[in-house]
Amino acid sequence: MSKSLNLFGGVSAGVIAMLLAGYNFADRNIAKVPADLQKLGALSPNALAALEAEKAPAKAEVADATTGDAARGGLVAAAYADEGGAGKNFGLGRVAMPEEIAAWDVDVRPDGTGLPDGSGNAFDGEEIFEENCASCHGSFAEGVDNWPKLAGGDGSLADEDPLKTVGSYWPYLSTVFDYVNRSMPFGNAQSLSADEVYAITAYILYSNDIIDDEFELSKETFLDVEMPNAGGFIVDDRAETEYTIWRTEPCMENCKDAQPEITMRATVLDVTPEEEGMEEDHAAAEAAPAQEAAAVEVAAAAEEAPAEEAPAEVAVAALDPAMVKAGEKVFKKCKACHQVGEGAKNRSGPHLNGVVGRAIGSIDGFKYSGTMADMGGEWTEEKLAEFLADPRGSVKGTRMAFAGLKKSDDIAAVTAYLKSFDP
Repeated sequence: MSKSLNLFGGVSAGVIAMLLAGYNFADRNIAKVPADLQKLGALSPNALAALEAEKAPAKAEVADATTGDAARGGLVAAAYADEGGAGKNFGLGRVAMPEEIAAWDVDVRPDGTGLPDGSGNAFDGEEIFEENCASCHGSFAEGVDNWPKLAGGDGSLADEDPLKTVGSYWPYLSTVFDYVNRSMPFGNAQSLSADEVYAITAYILYSNDIIDDEFELSKETFLDVEMPNAGGFIVDDRAETEYTIWRTEPCMENCKDAQPEITMRATVLDVTPEEEGMEEDHAAAEAAPAQEAAAVEVAAAAEEAPAEEAPAEVAVAALDPAMVKAGEKVFKKCKACHQVGEGAKNRSGPHLNGVVGRAIGSIDGFKYSGTMADMGGEWTEEKLAEFLADPRGSVKGTRMAFAGLKKSDDIAAVTAYLKSFDP
């Protein structure tokens, strides 16, 4: 028992000694709160500001002594007290310097206001784009995975699933330049020089067939570029024309006589609510028109096709469905610039219906590179495979900046897929 008492007494004495030491330290080193402020029960922001204002002259003297700069010392003093007396501000911040304001002021307006000096063209921009942008946006600005596509979509805004890119949707070139200059490349924003931003912007325009590769984009030529969708936006006048129609007293109960009905189904995501048996009925309803159409086509082909066309039909029928299906998946890398199937149109690249066996550079109305237009010959399977593996290596000067398909299986699959579409 005596040992326990001795131990308890020793610990108690140590704790008392620590408390006394802490009290003495606080008494000597922590500023006392004035009596009038103690009445507040706690230090409010105004109380803190008043205390800081009292210290301002001393802090200003320290700043002057440290920097030897009277003006800077005056700024420090002004940060703690106004001309009207202490307690009117919190002593936070300082006046921004002109250099700092210039660094923040990087926005560019549609009329070109704010553009820096510099220039760049698409030829130089291709390499810069490849190094800084292609990992997300693709070598030809066609997009990678879910990263945004910057090229393609020409004429698609009226489609059910429009492709909104710089070429098809953006109305102002200044938006492109400003965004690249302010926020790109991802993770290393504002690391590009003005010349590099001009060159990347020019390459994006070139990828959308808006300028030639030799066009020199600069502050002087900026407004010479006409964006395809410049006239596609209108002034929002709903405040004058519509607000009075639907801004009425809201209905809170019995607002609709009939129960809501499903009249359409989502085509991108499977989000439409299902009821028991609905999924099977919907699948059957979808399959019926396709089966009927297929039967009609087969019957018509049997009646109308000449006997000499039979070998061609056999060749199409001989395509491996699994290979065609695999090729459809690979073709997703190409569809930002090329279309196939019924109603296919030229985009950044020509449509590819009947491309196997087609004369090279033969689509009317499409602007081919000089090299492609002068090649001659046909797109045989061998020549197409060579081009798909290394576009820029096999056709020097081609405008197609896609890096190519690295796997021979992918090339064979996409070739089978393309062969499944008639001219």
